[in-house]
Amino acid sequence: MSTNPGGPYYDNRGFQPEYNVYRHPENTNYANYPVQPYTFAGPASLPRVSAHHSLPSAEPVDSKSLCTPKTKKITCIVVSSVVILAIAIVAAVLIWYFVTNNHLFTCSSSGSNIKPSQWCDGIPHCPNGEDESQCMRLYGPNFMLQAYFSEKEDWFPVCLDNWNDAYGRQTCKDIGYNIDTYMSQGTSASTATSFMLLNTSSENIDLYRKLYNSKTCASGSVVTLRCIDCGTSSQKASNRIVGGSQASLGQWPWQVSLQYNWKHLCGGSIITPYWILTAAHCVEGDLSIAALWKVYPGILYIPSTSASWYRVDKIIFNKNYDSETKNNDIALMKLRSPISFNDNIKPICLPNFGMPWEAPKPCWTSGWGDTSGRDKGSPVLLAVSVPLISPSRCNARSVYDGLITASMICAGYLQGGKDSCRGDSGGPLVTDLNSLWWLVGDTSWGIGCASINKPGVYGNVTYFLSWIYEQMQANR
Repeated sequence: MSTNPGGPYYDNRGFQPEYNVYRHPENTNYANYPVQPYTFAGPASLPRVSAHHSLPSAEPVDSKSLCTPKTKKITCIVVSSVVILAIAIVAAVLIWYFVTNNHLFTCSSSGSNIKPSQWCDGIPHCPNGEDESQCMRLYGPNFMLQAYFSEKEDWFPVCLDNWNDAYGRQTCKDIGYNIDTYMSQGTSASTATSFMLLNTSSENIDLYRKLYNSKTCASGSVVTLRCIDCGTSSQKASNRIVGGSQASLGQWPWQVSLQYNWKHLCGGSIITPYWILTAAHCVEGDLSIAALWKVYPGILYIPSTSASWYRVDKIIFNKNYDSETKNNDIALMKLRSPISFNDNIKPICLPNFGMPWEAPKPCWTSGWGDTSGRDKGSPVLLAVSVPLISPSRCNARSVYDGLITASMICAGYLQGGKDSCRGDSGGPLVTDLNSLWWLVGDTSWGIGCASINKPGVYGNVTYFLSWIYEQMQANR
């Protein structure tokens, strides 16, 4: 956690070792990716663009020698017209392609696309059948339950008629949560003109197959579902944190210290009793050995000899993660035993679908990272307030010059001075909304720490929701 402007220059801290435990060769091959719209499935792999190279200049062409004679002017005009027409046709085709394919479902297991009409139609079209396993979702800050209807290629709220707690628990399990974490359900008015209704006479089929589309909902209410009690803190964030002050116990109860061979290496966030979300660059290469990791929740100081810790059973990182560009920098750790929650140890809420975060929403990031630029972490948990920065602003030439992809989100101050740093990697970027705390991102990379025009870059958790739930479903 850095609150110092300037300082030593770290060329993309995502590439750096966390306190020299694991070192990558220095790399400056950045990729310039277009920002893509959110798609339901995990993002397909993106093309890598090598760094700029010096190329020999071509021989200068004398335009007068080509077009000055009258006999060549007509040829030049015709050729120019043909070229312009060809460019226009190509542009039109590209626009048509991206518009018509914007809602394609991408099979995360193969990268292939299927049509919206084939999604949740009862027939698996993806190799792992994920197109039939994610047909219900939680939407918006009020946790509205929605189901996908393939015939209309759209999501619709689930009517409260005939609904009960048993269906709620089953839905949470289908989404990827443990039934034991089920919290409650509620109702909310809806302005929808179409609903998904529960057919209780249908037997011996899964819950989703019991739903059918209807223009009416007798109760006039829809299902809102909480699958886990998340996003609550024993203390509110105050102005004193803005300067990068010491956190207090229970203030950021989802924060964990991830220790490799008994040494703090990265941060992470509790999302369920069994699952920790962190950055892929924390667990790549030699660091992918699950047995050598230990998870410490509910602590303020490192080392903490009396604190309880948990063993890691499995490490899963996004298969499209690019170690050079830090694109898709997200990973999950599954624990061997569930974390016991209390006032100082609680999960953070994953954002629901339809919750894009907009600049300059204030967020907070926390960790035990470097504060001095000397590769020396803080012995106590620190937190600092950082506002979101829009992708267009962060991709400006003077900032990150197009390096920010749809899988990333920027937060910090362009004037520098406050930022996350080495040792904070994988830790949470959170914000509050509707009296709950939500996980916006995981600390990923940046150029320098708290440097001018180089804010922190975080993995965009909203972008990875489908991937996260898919892993939780497949690795119960």
